[in-house]
Amino acid sequence: MSQRDIEDTLREIYGSDISQGLISRITDKILPEVNEWQNRPLDSIYPVIFFDGIVFNSRKDNRIVTKCVYSVLGINMEGQKEILGTCISENESASFYASICSDLKNRGVTDIFVACHDNLTGLCNAINSIFPKTKNQLCIVHQIRNSCKFVPYKDRKEVCADLKKIYGAVNLDDAEYAKEEFREKWEKWTMPVRDWGLAYAQFSVYFEDRIAA
Repeated sequence: MSQRDIEDTLREIYGSDISQGLISRITDKILPEVNEWQNRPLDSIYPVIFFDGIVFNSRKDNRIVTKCVYSVLGINMEGQKEILGTCISENESASFYASICSDLKNRGVTDIFVACHDNLTGLCNAINSIFPKTKNQLCIVHQIRNSCKFVPYKDRKEVCADLKKIYGAVNLDDAEYAKEEFREKWEKWTMPVRDWGLAYAQFSVYFEDRIAA
């Protein structure tokens, strides 16, 4: 946002008139703290880290361009959520995620048990090139949405309920049993059945002992 954008936004939301000079002085004071936060040391181990990218439109040189905000959210050893970093790129790409992982390593991270993401092409390899022991857990929400694209609206509620029996199972054996029941019941919807079968190993990582322990 430009200083004028910030000025207009503050006026619209709060009804406050703040000069661009004051906005500039506040920005100059905050930026060093932002840079310090972005480069702060991190824990050596994170049981789970979520990688996600949000695409949005931005104004640049009097034109609208598409950019991607990358967010990295970690679950630390105490079970607390922690934003590890955010950054902006022109688009979402696996190569840029690799640079993010390099940054995490440079800031002290030595091991990630599970990396949860939306299975962007090449992302698993990008993560494992920096953290070779990390397991990749594909985002179940993304997969459900993708599966529902191929299911008529009238059946979606029941299909989602049956999918929940898979990812919501108490252990891997129950999940595999529910997966087979789903396959037999919904064979007429080829794409959802095929996708959950092919990628099942990467959807069931959170059942493994390393994570459950």
